[in-house]
Amino acid sequence: MSVRRKSSLPVYGIAVIWIIYCTFFPLYLYWHFIIPTCLSVLTYILLSKLFPGKTEFIEIAEEPVRTGDEVIDELLAEGEKTIAEMTGINRSIADDEVSQKINKLIIITDKIFKDLITDPGDFKKVKRFSELYLPTTLKLLRTYERFDHDAAAGGNIAGTLERIDLALDTIIGSYEKFFDSLFEDQALDIETDITVLKTMLKNEGLLEREF
Repeated sequence: MSVRRKSSLPVYGIAVIWIIYCTFFPLYLYWHFIIPTCLSVLTYILLSKLFPGKTEFIEIAEEPVRTGDEVIDELLAEGEKTIAEMTGINRSIADDEVSQKINKLIIITDKIFKDLITDPGDFKKVKRFSELYLPTTLKLLRTYERFDHDAAAGGNIAGTLERIDLALDTIIGSYEKFFDSLFEDQALDIETDITVLKTMLKNEGLLEREF
């Protein structure tokens, strides 16, 4: 969403006009106010054109998507909380390469939980993922964040950071593989539908070529 922020200079310009006018001219009759008022209006118009302000883009938090199923929605909320924590940790990571890896982890984790919206049948798989894999992953990220900010990092800390960095590659690959596994049933259903369709087309003599 874009918001237009007006410049404050036109207002300051009006203030300057009144200060200067009051310094050199009297203001004890009502018509004495006409000139500075007119000058103020002209100054405001002129400065508003010269300094129109700027357009800022404001991020609006999206409303969380819910399915209406209390159990599934609770798991979705847990996923959102986890992703928010990952995002917070990632903002504090100084190493760009590690930050990019965490960002990939955030994206794939979000996809895994969002799968519940379109396929609630994957609840048990995603629940198991949430309970078995995410806690350890978060522990590693928290450790990296804590050690990464230690200015007097010794050999043990540096070694730990390096091991976590290398582990992230494996974790990302595992998460991607898990996400792909969520579509096994759908892929099987599609293959069955294709086989049935081919059979019907053959029986009707309508199948010109295999697909």
